[in-house]
Amino acid sequence: MVGIRKSAATLEATDLAALRDAFTAVYGLHDDRGYAFYAGVHGLPLPSYCQHGNLLFLPWHRAYLYFFERALTDALRTARGDQTATVSLPWWDWSSPSSHTTGLPPGYLDLADTINPLASGPMTISPADLTRVRQALPGAVTDGPDPMTLRDPDTPDQLPKSSTVNRALTAVSYRSFSTLLESIHNGVHGWVGGAMSAVPIAAYDPVFWAHHAMIDRLWYLWQISPRGTNPPAALLDQALPPWPMTVRQTLSITTLGYQYAAQVIG
Repeated sequence: MVGIRKSAATLEATDLAALRDAFTAVYGLHDDRGYAFYAGVHGLPLPSYCQHGNLLFLPWHRAYLYFFERALTDALRTARGDQTATVSLPWWDWSSPSSHTTGLPPGYLDLADTINPLASGPMTISPADLTRVRQALPGAVTDGPDPMTLRDPDTPDQLPKSSTVNRALTAVSYRSFSTLLESIHNGVHGWVGGAMSAVPIAAYDPVFWAHHAMIDRLWYLWQISPRGTNPPAALLDQALPPWPMTVRQTLSITTLGYQYAAQVIG
């Protein structure tokens, strides 16, 4: 069965409930199936595996989302006692008119009547790393022994515009596309602020995954456009540790088992 990644702005109530249940479940796992493991792969605790500033940026993060999405589904099935339950990562279109009005996706904001597991994530790192984070990044995590991620978003109109996204989508080479898209990606991390503003702890914020699903979606849109090309041949069989996957194995999202509702860009 192919999973469909939907817009975070239009999630149905059942999709949002499944997503929140899955995040709650994965927060409670304290081994290599849990949130701390997946968030930590991106930075802290060391070693850091994430790829930035090079042509592995897009395939590495596609593999990252793929394995985390599988972990979410496994955790949800265990929590609900239902082996048919599924969950997909939504994408946050920060270039949309609604995002330029409201900013963060509504489903990822604090709730008045209950705790929203998508509004903040637990930062399970060593006391020494936590001390360094608090000293270097004041306002990134809450106080106390059980830190949670914080945000400090800018005004909605400072998010990337559709014209900026379209400029990336009209790139004529993989290198130029990847470089342009990563620059846009960096700006959104800075816009969210708090934990999201620093690579070593960004993935502890649940909105990280919706942001990167948007980046992956834009790569897919470029792939199916007339300009889409593969990464350089010399990279195709390069491994993407810690994921048991090569660049070549990330190129088809259909093969990976998910899809986006997307139109071909002309």
